[in-house]
Amino acid sequence: MRLGGPVFEKNVNPESWAAALKKAGYSAAYCPVDEKASIETVTEYMNAAAKAGIVIAEVGAWSNPLSPDAAAAKKALTFNQERLALADRIGARCCVNITGSRGKDWAGPDPKNFTQETFDLIVETVRKIIDTVKPTKAFYTLETMQVMYPDTADNYLKLIKAIDRPQCAAHFDPTNLVISPQVYFSTGAMIKDAMAKLGAYIRSCHAKDVKLSPKPHIHMDEIRPGLGNLDYKVFLQELSKLDPDTPLMLEHLPNEQEYVAAGTYIRGVAAEVGVAFK
Repeated sequence: MRLGGPVFEKNVNPESWAAALKKAGYSAAYCPVDEKASIETVTEYMNAAAKAGIVIAEVGAWSNPLSPDAAAAKKALTFNQERLALADRIGARCCVNITGSRGKDWAGPDPKNFTQETFDLIVETVRKIIDTVKPTKAFYTLETMQVMYPDTADNYLKLIKAIDRPQCAAHFDPTNLVISPQVYFSTGAMIKDAMAKLGAYIRSCHAKDVKLSPKPHIHMDEIRPGLGNLDYKVFLQELSKLDPDTPLMLEHLPNEQEYVAAGTYIRGVAAEVGVAFK
């Protein structure tokens, strides 16, 4: 398995970008260019990553192709197609997006999000993205979310089977599968169950943590790895059973120091349970 995250040094070329990743102790990276980059630039970064032994984990396509605004939905669909094409060109393991919301907030809750109509719309939308691009290397994946499909491993598996495209795979973020206090207090069991069902499909993972508020109403905060209740011992043990190039990507932290602390914690847990990063 591989650990990765963003780098904060100013990189002016592919070689300095790769060097910054190695300096941070990463062997996986987020895509360093956008969909407007020239073929030459994409190739230069792809070659620099290969030379440095770095896997480009994922290309984010963060947008809402299910938006109730037809123009916004169409724009998001095109964006996802462009980003999947970029992932295929640069040799990334996957392109990742959330499914999107039927409400005004692109990643927010809405009564329609868990309907059969929305499930069918997700299937149709993902097929359009994949069938238009026809990727041969990269996979299109959906990040799990608490307020929309796929919210559980079972629903993720149902989506993959319904989409029925070889280049549709899975993205694994166990923090986003903590959808209740019951799951919060048994994250190890949840991770084992999800890995058993989705492991063969997983192309990239996110590293976060979750903390349940003591307030009377249920509220959970995303937090730095090691400061919450996610069972990282089980997570890393299960992750080590997958393709050895599977990336675990740090995200959503406010500064470089927090990323260093998160990486230190995860490497420490890995050493404790006897698994290693490339």
